[in-house]
Amino acid sequence: MKKIGVIFGGASTEHDVSIVSGASVIKNLNKDHYTVEKIYISKEGEWYICHDSIEELEKLQVGETVKNIEKLVNPIEELKKYDCIFPVLHGLYGEDGSIQGLLEILNIPYVGCHILASSICMDKAYTKVILEKAKIKQAKYVYIQAYENETYYYVTEEYTKKKMSLAQIMQEVEKTLSYPMFIKPCNSGSSVGVTKAENIEELEKAILIAAKYDVKILIEQEVKGKEVECAVLGNENPKASCIGEVLSAEDFYTFDSKYHNQQSRTQIPANLPEDISEKIRNIAVKAFEVVDAKGLARVDFFVEEKSNEIILNEINTMPGFTQISMYPKLWEASGITYTELLDELIHLAMQIHK
Repeated sequence: MKKIGVIFGGASTEHDVSIVSGASVIKNLNKDHYTVEKIYISKEGEWYICHDSIEELEKLQVGETVKNIEKLVNPIEELKKYDCIFPVLHGLYGEDGSIQGLLEILNIPYVGCHILASSICMDKAYTKVILEKAKIKQAKYVYIQAYENETYYYVTEEYTKKKMSLAQIMQEVEKTLSYPMFIKPCNSGSSVGVTKAENIEELEKAILIAAKYDVKILIEQEVKGKEVECAVLGNENPKASCIGEVLSAEDFYTFDSKYHNQQSRTQIPANLPEDISEKIRNIAVKAFEVVDAKGLARVDFFVEEKSNEIILNEINTMPGFTQISMYPKLWEASGITYTELLDELIHLAMQIHK
């Protein structure tokens, strides 16, 4: 049997979501095919082997003590013991190419996108640049940078930086975009640090919030319409799932509405004409290939309410894997069970490693 190491937790803002995703993956891995070890990374970046039950592991979310946990003195030597690593890590240090680079150096097969796609897709501004080259439609946006001591830069379409005050930045934003706008840290996931602004006062507050999470900040024009998602699976010949629609209980799909508000729900398949769904699948696969993704990704879109125009929002290279997460649910609706999906992801990891 193959020995699989499932890594979860991590030193990002998505630490707690990663614990739930990791526990779900561990629960659904085929124990007839694999021996599974649970590798936890704390918020402080310390590595542990967990010998407790999955239910016990979920206590880590709220900072409770887990008894049967062993701190790893040498995580690198531990990683070398595995046939394949499943890094169920979201956000910085897990989804940005960091853990992928470590595993590449150690020559260990691992599930998911490699260094290039992970780093591109983690940074929302640079994802925009790559997808623009491929002529994939995206929301209109402005890119700024916010440093300490109230130092701000407006980054032009030619990617030259102009130093400005925050007031000047906001004036430039208003020349390009109209309200409402969404303000996002470039390197954050699960909608952490994302705020909607309806006026200049809210825009200023939103920029200051986003700056707490990242120097790079993306400001996007709101797109009115359906929010839909498509799961992509594969290496050289990726395939796309059916389309799912996000029905948020709040004004937009915030962290709380994703994970804490039970009135938020998803509709699978999405209520869309088949020709629109097929276009979304084709664009999802194209985007997957443009960023050189491997294994898996979830590609998120808007479908404008008046024109039915398809606008790509984000590419997630390690999407949520909880029982309610869209990625496994989309494949289940497309005929692949959760356990079969995990088998295929490990197979793809071993295949690309060869």
